[in-house]
Amino acid sequence: MEHTQSARIPAPQPAVPPLRPDRAHWTPARQRIFLAALLETGSVARAADAAGMSRSSAQRLRRRLAGTPFDRSWDQVLAVHARRLADPLGPDPLTPAAPAPRR
Repeated sequence: MEHTQSARIPAPQPAVPPLRPDRAHWTPARQRIFLAALLETGSVARAADAAGMSRSSAQRLRRRLAGTPFDRSWDQVLAVHARRLADPLGPDPLTPAAPAPRR
């Protein structure tokens, strides 16, 4: 009795390799991580790295989203970071002021 093996057909390979999942695209969560890191570091490169993206892709995203809340937040975050550097012992611009005591 002869034993035959069935030929295995390999699965088709995609024509284009898939994007690396860690650098696929800017999700809203990545944008929030980027802005939080930009606030802390003042560095676009470090903030992009924290979000798992590149500095150049962050700049492209900002140009593409010009005039949107993301773009405006970028400017605001850098302004707050600059104020913190200028007066490290001053009040934090992101902390709400304590209410005035009642008389």
